[in-house]
Amino acid sequence: MARQGYTVLVHREGSLSTREWHVPRWLARAALITAIGATVLLALLGALYGPIVAAAGRVPLLERENERLRDENTRVTELARRLDDAEARYQHLRAMLGGDIRIPDPRTASSEAAGAERLYVAPPFLARAPLSASDSEPPGPSAPHRWPLVVASYRTRGLAQGDPSVESHAGLDLAVPVGSEVRASGGGLVRRTGTDSAYGEFVLLAHPDGYETMYGHLSRILVARGAMVSAGQLIALTGNTGRSTAPHLHFEVRLYGASVDPMTLVKEGH
Repeated sequence: MARQGYTVLVHREGSLSTREWHVPRWLARAALITAIGATVLLALLGALYGPIVAAAGRVPLLERENERLRDENTRVTELARRLDDAEARYQHLRAMLGGDIRIPDPRTASSEAAGAERLYVAPPFLARAPLSASDSEPPGPSAPHRWPLVVASYRTRGLAQGDPSVESHAGLDLAVPVGSEVRASGGGLVRRTGTDSAYGEFVLLAHPDGYETMYGHLSRILVARGAMVSAGQLIALTGNTGRSTAPHLHFEVRLYGASVDPMTLVKEGH
C-alpha cells in the first residue's frame, strides 16, 4: 500500500538531477495547524499588548506635558497673587484719595433742586508740622523709637520674610511725595551713606544694643558718614531712586543684622 502524503520536488536550475522529499500527510497537517496557531497567537498578543506598548511609548511625552502644565499653573498662581495684591493696593489708594465718593448720575441730576450746586472733592491729607524745639530729644545714642516721617504716608508694603509664597521684603515701604523730610528714628552713628542698586540713595544708622536703621530710595542725603545724629534729626529727603516704581521711603530696622518689624518698635505719628 502506497504511503499517503506529499512529495516535494526541488530542481536546481542548470542541474540534471532533482531532489525530492516525501512528507507524510499527518506531518503536513501538524505543520499547518502549528502555523495557524502561531499566527493566531501572534495576533492575540498584538491585540492585547499593542496598546500597552503604544502607551508606554507615550509616557515620556506625557511626562513632559505634565511638567509644562505644572510650570504654567505655578505662573498662573503667582500672577493671580500679584493681581490680588495690586487690587488690594488700588483699593487702599482709592479710599485714601477719596475714590469712594459717589459722582452724581447725569440721568438723575434733573431731579435735584434747580440751581443747587454740589462740589465733590477728596478728603484732605492730614500732615504734621516739622519738629519744633519742644519735639526735640536729648542728644546721644538711643534705640529706634520715632516714626521717620513727619508727613502723612501710605504704607504700600510691609515686612515679608520666611514665607516662600511672598517675595522677601526687609522693611516698610511708605509712599510720600519726593522731598519729604526723613528723620532719624533713634540717636546713633551714621555708619554708611551712598548709592545701592536696590536701595538707591540710602543712609544706614547704628544704634545701641545692636540696632540699625536703614532709609532708602532717597533724593538727597543731609548727613555725612561718621557723624552722630539725635533721634528726630533731619537726615535726608525722600525720593524715587534705586529699584523703585514710585516715590516712597524704604524704612528698615535691624537687630544684630536680622530684620525686625519696625511696627514693633515705632508707631506712626510718634
